[in-house]
Amino acid sequence: MKQVEEEKYVISVRGLTKEFQGTRAVDSVSFDVARGRITGFLGPNGAGKTTTLRMLLGLIRPTEGTARFWGRPYGELPTPTRRVGVGLDGGAFLGGRTGRGHLRCYARAAGCGPERIARLLADVGLEGAADRPVSGYSTGMKQRLSLATALLGDPELLILDEPSNGLDPEGMLWLRRFLRSYAAGGGTVLLSSHLLGEMEQIVDDVLLMHHGRLLCAQPLSGLLETDERLESAFMRLTQAGIGGRA
Repeated sequence: MKQVEEEKYVISVRGLTKEFQGTRAVDSVSFDVARGRITGFLGPNGAGKTTTLRMLLGLIRPTEGTARFWGRPYGELPTPTRRVGVGLDGGAFLGGRTGRGHLRCYARAAGCGPERIARLLADVGLEGAADRPVSGYSTGMKQRLSLATALLGDPELLILDEPSNGLDPEGMLWLRRFLRSYAAGGGTVLLSSHLLGEMEQIVDDVLLMHHGRLLCAQPLSGLLETDERLESAFMRLTQAGIGGRA
């Protein structure tokens, strides 16, 4: 039974809590992320999404609770870059370094060479800007470079924090198609965003956060009432004061 559960769920979180100076930024959050699906970790800025993601990856120590990847803490995964691709800060680049140079810095840890870098630059639409300094990149271009960095190890799982920030409509459409193709190929995606309207067109499953609490965790199709939009569902849940899993 345990083996079947681990195969079904890529991530399992139980009772994850984080307090900062007596204030609960994340309050007893529990959820699962299913293999081969796109899960949206959604809610307004300040809802606790980024703090939760950082706890998953061992960057912040939780006050309580556990997070497991395929049944293990992230720090115990063998060759984690080949299993989990992470994009937590789309703007964390050295401005004088080129896009290609940035990827080269992370390539050795991911176990890939120049051919993989060239392929990824083409895949994210940065082939023509690969040898320009990142300081001249737009916000959307930096988001694409961040995604390419996360993909270096050809991971099974992508964890992305606000990957649509700074993307124009064409870029949003590209991201939507890219992530759908990645999931169709067997990959799993957990992405956070405050852009509920856009995420409604991307995600399969929804985790809705508000003030550090998880309002619901369920498939998008089961959350929305007839002709309802995701923004309206979020307002309905917050006004009802619902907490925990649906």
